[in-house]
Amino acid sequence: MHPGRGAPEVIGKSPALPGEQRSGAPRVLVVDDDVSLLASLELALGRRGFEVTKASESDEAVRQIEQGAPIDLIVLDVMMPGMSGLTLCRLLRKYTSIPILMLSARDAVADKVEGLRSGADDYLPKPFDLDELVERLMALRRRGRENTRAVRRFADVVLDPATWTAARADQPLALTPTEFRLLAHLLSSPETVFPREELVRAIWGANSVETDSNTLEVHIANLRQKLEQGGRSRVVHTVRGIGYAMKG
Repeated sequence: MHPGRGAPEVIGKSPALPGEQRSGAPRVLVVDDDVSLLASLELALGRRGFEVTKASESDEAVRQIEQGAPIDLIVLDVMMPGMSGLTLCRLLRKYTSIPILMLSARDAVADKVEGLRSGADDYLPKPFDLDELVERLMALRRRGRENTRAVRRFADVVLDPATWTAARADQPLALTPTEFRLLAHLLSSPETVFPREELVRAIWGANSVETDSNTLEVHIANLRQKLEQGGRSRVVHTVRGIGYAMKG
């Protein structure tokens, strides 16, 4: 546990759900060196219908994922001894697209940007409200399960929602779920300018608290970096004062 940490930093109550966990319950891996917070989240999320797996250090989380533990979502603390959450997030993004929600006591914009650039799909400052954590996790899961089967193409970019794969010039793109959804939305109508507000609603939902433009800009920057690897031309363009568009 970090020096100075006290009780788990979870705000709000977690009413128990009657009966057994429903089949198909979301499976979440919670990674945090604060054992009190781990125990609190295991109990609280379990009562909300989640199947919770815990890891108190990054190496343990990596072992579980490499061994094929069934995981739909990851909740990852930033500040951990040894391998930090940011380093772990970057490592995981090399071989998995499991949605990652990052937790941190650091809530400055620069910290949030660093977390998103590391490959996180969402970022929640501590202390947090349990209801908000649950809603964000469910939103991440819905986005991860959505599947429209039509292959989308523009220039040398190809995206297949049925297999959750994307490529440019026949080279696979290692996209996070959020980056994949952004690219899919932009590819739904090439040359169309999508306002920032529309993209935020499409990716984070109409009632999402993730409405700041900085979050969208970070994910767009990450997507561009992957699309433009090897000196390839820009295909995701900024239309100043409006939003973004796929253009040749």
